[in-house]
Amino acid sequence: MIVALVIACEVAFWVLLLVGLSLRYLAKMPRLGAAVLLCEPLLEVVLLVVTAIDLKNGAVPDLRHGIAAVYIGFTVALGHRTIRWVDARFAHRFAGGPPPVKPPKYGKARAVHEWQSAARWILACAIAAGLLQGAVWYVGDAGDVSTLRDWQFKMAVVAGINLVIAGSYTLFPKAGPVEPVERELTKR
Repeated sequence: MIVALVIACEVAFWVLLLVGLSLRYLAKMPRLGAAVLLCEPLLEVVLLVVTAIDLKNGAVPDLRHGIAAVYIGFTVALGHRTIRWVDARFAHRFAGGPPPVKPPKYGKARAVHEWQSAARWILACAIAAGLLQGAVWYVGDAGDVSTLRDWQFKMAVVAGINLVIAGSYTLFPKAGPVEPVERELTKR
């Protein structure tokens, strides 16, 4: 049931997002659209409560509880950014808004962008790991929490990968395109 609820929350996230943006831009009802978008966090609250009830009723902590914690962590940390990303594109496509700003491609600006992105992913991992730790304490000595510990390790790996990616853009910044005049000078 938990996995089905996670899937339902993900589908509901995108449905609420589409309805909220449609109300905002197509129906010209920005307040109602904002109200719909503000319902997004309720999905995570419902998932958290149902997962806690499932554990309270004696369910063995397993893969589904880990997935729920990870989903909540990632939605809390990355959901707002996703909404802003889709909002900018929706406004541009349907409401004559400005074209979405593209991330920088080169140099220090790209490295800063990658560190900001890594920080969001690391926050998502930290939230998920914290929820998993809460579940470990909640279950206590009464159950096997090895699956939850495995998920915590996976979150540490994801955070580490993001640190490596961001670090690589700092240590090996991508150079911008070479101007034609510079190409002629480098040929000599």
